Formats: sequence, C-alpha cells, structure tokens
Amino acid sequence: MRLYQHPMSANARAVIMTIYQLNAPVELVHVSLETGEQTRPEFLKLNPNHRVPVLEDGEFVLWESRAIMQYLADQTPGQTLYPTDARARADVNRWLFWTAQHFAPSISIFFWENVVKGMIGRGAADPVELKRGTTLFNEFAAVLDAHMADRQWISGDSLTLADLSIAAAYACAAPGKAPVAWYANLQRWFARVQTLEAWQRSEQLARAA
Repeated sequence: MRLYQHPMSANARAVIMTIYQLNAPVELVHVSLETGEQTRPEFLKLNPNHRVPVLEDGEFVLWESRAIMQYLADQTPGQTLYPTDARARADVNRWLFWTAQHFAPSISIFFWENVVKGMIGRGAADPVELKRGTTLFNEFAAVLDAHMADRQWISGDSLTLADLSIAAAYACAAPGKAPVAWYANLQRWFARVQTLEAWQRSEQLARAA
C-alpha cells in the first residue's frame, strides 16, 4: 500500500499517525503541495479533488482521510483503534464526522489567516474571519472540553481513531493562535496524545518537511 501525503497536512497527519499506531505496511509517498504536484494530471487520476491524503492499495484507490483511517484499521487484525462493537464504532464515527464537519474547519480559519497567508504572500489576517473563527472554535472546543472533563480518551477507555483525527486537527490550533488556553481539559488530553510514539514520529516527519 502507498499513502500519498504531505506531513504538514492535518488530514494526512491523522492517517500517518494511524499507520504508525497500527504498524501498517504502508509506503509514504511525498506530494509536493508547494510546487502544485497535487494539481498535475497524474495525481488528479488518484484524487480529482486535488487533495492529500490518498491511499493506493493495488487497484483500489481511496481518498478522504477518515475513510482511509477506517480502512487501514479494518485491514489490521487485532487492532483496537476502531472497535468492532456496533455502538462503540458508532461513537468513534460520531467524533470523526464531528471533527470533519465542525472542529477542524473552525481551526482551519485560524491556521489559514495567521500562518498560511503569510507563507504564501496573501497579506495580513482578516479580522472579520478571525472573529468568525473565534466564535466557531469556542462553540466546538467547549463541547469537547466538557466531554473530556472526566475522561482520558475521546471514545471509550482507550485510544481510538477519534483521538488521532482530532489531535491532528488540534495541532494546528496553537500555531494558528486559536484561544486554546481557555480549555484545560482539552489541553490535558492533547498533552497525553503527544506522549504517543505515533505522534512523535509524525512530528519528526512534519519538521523534516
């Protein structure tokens, strides 16, 4: 299997951590977003949405990070990241979808305005957008912070795909200057995630990019 990725992509990072945590036999293929490799015809054949990550497993090609995470878990005998019990799996799915629909987009506003725009010469951060991001981030961070008040992991009693997905998105919050300090439970959970070998290996990969 091959994963087409860029380690600075939060969605790709979630899959990379999943690969490391599962010890899955997946080759990482770097896609140069800086040079627009994701828009070239050969890549568009893999993903017409011109996004990373993309998984290639023989003739089977899969895009969308959370679908890839689920697929990799299902291909790994004995794994515990993605429960087989219907209700436990539904709970993990709930948080995966919540991240994609609500939490990650709120963080992406800050990361775009305060980090990416400066890197690509798109001017200063837009205060209107930052205000919108603050409203959204506070709404959803409060939900997760309350949920984590008496928990170590997001879903169930152990690490799951939900933790990896949310952590990859949340890693962009502090660099983007989102108001993360207001949420102590969320910060405590994130510190726990950062002790994982899978996290540390993905961090090294991102820094080397």
